[in-house]
Amino acid sequence: MRGNKSYLNCVQRQQAQALWQQKLVKYGFFENPRIETVLSETSLGRVTAASIYAKQSVPHYNGSAMDGIAVCAEDTYGATETSPRHLRLLEKGEQYVPGGCYIVDTGDVIPARTNAVVMIEDVHLDGNTAEVISAAAPWQHVRIIGEDIAANEIVLPEYHKITPVDIAALLSAGIEHIPVVQQPKVAVIPTGDEIVATHAELKPGTILDVNSHMLAAAVTEWGGKPVRMPIVKDKREALKQAVSNCLQEFDVIIINAGTSAGTEDFTSAVLAELGEVIVHGVAIKPGKPVVLAICQGKPVIGLPGYPVSAMLTADLFVREIILAKHKMQVLDEVKTEAVLTKQLVSNIGVEEFIRVSVGNIQGRLVAVPLNRGAGIISSLTKAQGLVRLEQSCAGISAGTVVPVKLLRGNQPINNLLAVGSHDMALEILGSFLRRRAENSSLSCANVGSMAGIMAIRNNEAHIAGIHLLDDKTGIYNLSFAQKLLANRSNTWQLVHLAMRQQGLIVALGNPKNIHSLIDLSRPDVTFVNRQRGSGTRMLLDFELGKMNISPSEIYGYEKEVGTHMAAAASILAGAADAAIGVEAAANALNLDFIPIAQEQYDIILNFESNDQAQDIILEILKSPEFRNEVEALGGYDLSDAGRVITCSKDSQFL
Repeated sequence: MRGNKSYLNCVQRQQAQALWQQKLVKYGFFENPRIETVLSETSLGRVTAASIYAKQSVPHYNGSAMDGIAVCAEDTYGATETSPRHLRLLEKGEQYVPGGCYIVDTGDVIPARTNAVVMIEDVHLDGNTAEVISAAAPWQHVRIIGEDIAANEIVLPEYHKITPVDIAALLSAGIEHIPVVQQPKVAVIPTGDEIVATHAELKPGTILDVNSHMLAAAVTEWGGKPVRMPIVKDKREALKQAVSNCLQEFDVIIINAGTSAGTEDFTSAVLAELGEVIVHGVAIKPGKPVVLAICQGKPVIGLPGYPVSAMLTADLFVREIILAKHKMQVLDEVKTEAVLTKQLVSNIGVEEFIRVSVGNIQGRLVAVPLNRGAGIISSLTKAQGLVRLEQSCAGISAGTVVPVKLLRGNQPINNLLAVGSHDMALEILGSFLRRRAENSSLSCANVGSMAGIMAIRNNEAHIAGIHLLDDKTGIYNLSFAQKLLANRSNTWQLVHLAMRQQGLIVALGNPKNIHSLIDLSRPDVTFVNRQRGSGTRMLLDFELGKMNISPSEIYGYEKEVGTHMAAAASILAGAADAAIGVEAAANALNLDFIPIAQEQYDIILNFESNDQAQDIILEILKSPEFRNEVEALGGYDLSDAGRVITCSKDSQFL
């Protein structure tokens, strides 16, 4: 069977969304929402199905709003500090007589015939007499019946999302049960021969089903009621049967994967049999082969299999219909503007969505593009924003101010950007930072030491991790910082973090008997390298040069990974026999390690001199707790962590 290539004729996103909404309206999908009754106390986040009327007034009696005495206001007229009025104290339950008063506390019922409260501060009690030094106005400091909510008054309007304070209002008004719009039931069907449900089933060539968990969580966040269905293998009849079964019970059906042009991609064909395919293929990246269909009057959406594609297309085509189905308001996107730190190249004719880390660098918002791969789950967790490239756009230059859709809503941007060489100590630094600085986080872009210095030079990062060896002096980092950051307008400091062991990471037991860099040139040894511009790559080249070993002699020298942990993971998976990295990465995955050199790992801090975050980071670096946690990884010495090596001429450390 030939693959289905109908999705190659893509429609624009706006057109796809409009067609989708029009068809759903035509089929009456949003009409006559189902209603159920729930306890008011458990109704948080639900949507009222009708206007809710008070069963009792709030307050339901005339009550004192202050501690003091309840009086008839007329009895206090003319009272001043120099000419007080004297009233007789009456017992609670005793009938009111002119000139009488009662002691009351906040919330007490106001006795009959009284109509005001005098604060205790304006009263002097002496035996059975209350001396009043301030006249009271009628109904002063009295909460009158129905002052807040009157009986039979609307407490909450129709189609209102219930908040915590709404629950208090409902219960105060005597409403114990309320009618709410039923949450849409959403089936999430994972598909694919390669998909497995548990880690126990995972082996080379299989993929753990994480998308269905992600999509179900998104549906919950949007107010729907998801059910994850069993994995359906790549068999046309099996998928057809699974969808047919779900159509009997669910309001919305999401199929994950099988939407592309492969010979085992049946989603579009199956939905065409069961109903009408509205759109197959949208001119967006990632997420191009999305399928929008209506079967038995219900929306059925086929989402691409890669996690980033699945999440983006769900946000574009699923979120709004779930919200609209149970009358939830679709909120406007929260946007800002930021300076793009890296050039973005795109294809004309495709609308592209790129996830970015966003940070405030000395009063300027910057956006750092994350890995654009459709399968890179980490880009979902690290992103604070989304940059959209129009179909007519071939790219955007670095330094351009671009609109950014914020993915964290109205939360303040307290994200610190670390751009440069990867080290697990930076991840630990981020954890310590979150503990000490409320709402702060640390995002790491692992692009190598040289790229880190350039990010500081361009004022595009708060922190850069570097370990660059000057082969002329044998000193790490100092000459590079002084040369590349000279005469910069922004303040910066080069701060020592750790001495660490670099070496070869090999499989447990060292089955290839690798003992030094010389062994990398053996024909039976495969290698995985670090990216160009990284300090680790520069160290390797320096050591190879001393031993007169040519990179061309090493099988795999050109194969690059971006982090020490990725290097170690390649060894664990059997993708290579040796990798270059730090000892801590080998220890983390229970691999063997062959030391090559101890190197100096420093960080450059780029903050305004009065920025509290800078002080917090330096305190963390010098703390015993941080030192102990990093050194426990193995191969680290933090005895001198936090020492300022050098700084810009404007720094407070000069």
